[in-house]
Amino acid sequence: MTTLGFLGGTGDQGRGLARRFALAGHAVWIGSRSPERAEAAAEALRADLPPGASVSGAGNAEVAARCDLAVVAVPYDGHAALLADLAEPLRGKIVVDCVNPLGFDGKGAYALEVPEGSAAEQAAALLPESTVVAAFHHISAVLLLDPAVESVDTDVLVLGDDREATDAVQELVAAIHGMRGIYAGRLRNARQVEALTANLISINRRYKAHAGIRVTDV
Repeated sequence: MTTLGFLGGTGDQGRGLARRFALAGHAVWIGSRSPERAEAAAEALRADLPPGASVSGAGNAEVAARCDLAVVAVPYDGHAALLADLAEPLRGKIVVDCVNPLGFDGKGAYALEVPEGSAAEQAAALLPESTVVAAFHHISAVLLLDPAVESVDTDVLVLGDDREATDAVQELVAAIHGMRGIYAGRLRNARQVEALTANLISINRRYKAHAGIRVTDV
């Protein structure tokens, strides 16, 4: 059993992933700037999970220290500041970045320019002694949080520069029923994966769906 920490995890995406991994038998910690808010989110998840599911809440720094693997689920506008503060407790750990740098206007969602190229590359620059992997960008939080959805049928594109780390994240993905982790290149290719989320948002709005990604012939 791996202890997973969700940094900035009180939003829908963080809570949704935390819920699915707790169902899969992992110990889960939800982090927030406010420990009280994190514990409230954890308590709400526990109320809807089977007995024995392990979900706890604490401040981001404590969660970063306690976890074996961290998932960054904070909104992009707080991404750099959060990781700059957590470089020490995340030292030597795999850090999975699922942040999508997006803006919204009257025309819908669009990709933001990131100085480092992508949120994942920004994380790697801020966490030089961690191993950063990009994953979980295209999963509907609505499906993750819905108790009636037993299988989340989607592929998860996994990117990184360390083969052991990407293999470990692909194995982690497979713990969620219906999901499959697909290696999709090195971290320098994360920008187009993050940006593709804007297209999926447009698809979902037009078709009133919760579309994900499937890779064929693999």
